[in-house]
Amino acid sequence: MHATPPDPSPHRIRRRAVLRAAASLTLAGVVGVPRGSAAAGAALPATPANALGPFYPPQKPADSDADLTQVAGQPERAQGTLLYVDGRVLDVDGRPVAGAVIEVWQANAFGRYLHPADSDASGPLDPGFQGYGRLRSDADGRFRVKTVKPAPYAGRTPHVHFIVAAGATRLTTQMFFDGEAANERDGLFRWLSSAEQRASTAHFVGRTAAMERDALAVQWDVVLRRAAS
Repeated sequence: MHATPPDPSPHRIRRRAVLRAAASLTLAGVVGVPRGSAAAGAALPATPANALGPFYPPQKPADSDADLTQVAGQPERAQGTLLYVDGRVLDVDGRPVAGAVIEVWQANAFGRYLHPADSDASGPLDPGFQGYGRLRSDADGRFRVKTVKPAPYAGRTPHVHFIVAAGATRLTTQMFFDGEAANERDGLFRWLSSAEQRASTAHFVGRTAAMERDALAVQWDVVLRRAAS
């Protein structure tokens, strides 16, 4: 990983230390996952596991639906560029996985997580940003999350965290964005093989007429490995 620019802020230094420690611990748990290959004879490559990170919310917000841009009781929507994430949950044979439980969390448009440990000067909290959501895939395995484009922060490219659970299968992963210059400087992106990077990267698509004029849209499918028997 390339070094981040010097920063005299003790808060930011502490945050980088937390991120480095969390990455080393969580990647240690990911190393046992086979890399660069899906199940034998699979038609689709499985989405790779990635680090949980240090900012998974210890307490979930009361409002935790799939629209992270609006918090119940707050008059203003989240700041930043609106982002729609559309995708499917599939198995490695290409079959839709209905009813998969999907958790999603991310930094806001200033690079700040809704987490008590993320209290540095990287950016303000946004009272209109939910920060975490929980939803299920529909009968065709489809899901949609409405959020904002997360900002990069020290050592990290823009990314969104996901946990996807279906039956005995549980995947912790991160979604990256196509075309981000900072991807190649991000240690958790670079740790992946080329095939895994492709499977972890969302691609920008045209917005639909129902989306706001300033919104972005990406497509990203989650492919689950078969549960170990």
